[in-house]
Amino acid sequence: MRSVRTLALVGCLSAVVGVWGSIGAQARDLTVVSWGGNYQDAQRKIYFEPFAKKTGKPVLDESWDGGIGVIAAKVKAGVPNWDVVQVEAEELTLGCADGFYEKLDWDKLGGKDKFLPAAVNDCGVGAIVWSTAIAYDGDKLKEGPTSWADFWDVQKFPGKRSLRRGPKYSLEFALMADGVPPAEVYKVLSTPEGVDRAFKKLDELKPHIVWWESGAQPLQLLASGEVVMTTAYNGRIAGINKSEGKNFKIVWPGSIYAIDSWVILKNSPNKDAAMDFIAFASQPENQVKLPEYVAYGLPNKEAANAVPAALQADLPTAPENLAGALALDADFWVDNIEELNKRFNAWLAQ
Repeated sequence: MRSVRTLALVGCLSAVVGVWGSIGAQARDLTVVSWGGNYQDAQRKIYFEPFAKKTGKPVLDESWDGGIGVIAAKVKAGVPNWDVVQVEAEELTLGCADGFYEKLDWDKLGGKDKFLPAAVNDCGVGAIVWSTAIAYDGDKLKEGPTSWADFWDVQKFPGKRSLRRGPKYSLEFALMADGVPPAEVYKVLSTPEGVDRAFKKLDELKPHIVWWESGAQPLQLLASGEVVMTTAYNGRIAGINKSEGKNFKIVWPGSIYAIDSWVILKNSPNKDAAMDFIAFASQPENQVKLPEYVAYGLPNKEAANAVPAALQADLPTAPENLAGALALDADFWVDNIEELNKRFNAWLAQ
């Protein structure tokens, strides 16, 4: 009888805790998570604060450094303490496959055709478009590179080059330097022969490469003259031109653009408010304000077309910049990153 009564008492206590936990979860304010810095400062002004004013309810915002492991831990722990999170392409793909996100209500977003195709997913909608592209100093090179073939041409453009350390981007750029059209890069890279071809092309440039790992490094290398050209994030290039008066140029053909997306964590107690927030942040009249602060492209096509002409040139989504650009294939990298990382590291050590 003692064990029966104990079990009954434990059951009652669990029920009470569950009820209070549920009430506490429901009472929690909407929490939105992004990438911090100047970007999140801008989001606060154009998304978080106006949405809070519109709904009459607080919006809490936090920042993170990414990683699907963080998302997994939040969801598996039970009711997550985050609601809306901005994730990278691979995190979107992995988290959606593993059931870590709620499905979005695309009717509230105005329909999938309102967005760039690469910004549409059952679990997420694009928040920004950013690119990795060739950068060079226009004050030092009056006639700079115009393609990946030029990036590889150390006779025409003597000096060191800089690439992000890792197979992602490096292999795609190598294939384009070897003549593969952007639209066919992942088709070629999906074959053993294509991977061999990319590494063979990297062999040619290996003695001339300075590898970078953090986003600030390539522009430091360029500014110091240690490299004559580099790959870099477009937002960083536009930012340093603005803040330090540099004349760094971007080569858009052959650039690779990626999309960060808004997602709602599974079992969010604020699911409906989270969906309303994402819809608010995706409206063209709100999204169009972002390039005034940072040079990120806009996944909403109407917003992208409404950006003032003076700001368009720096954005990956400008029609002339999208021409000849390549969308990062997150599915390819989710499937192949482990194997290609091993091969890349072995190649690097040779």
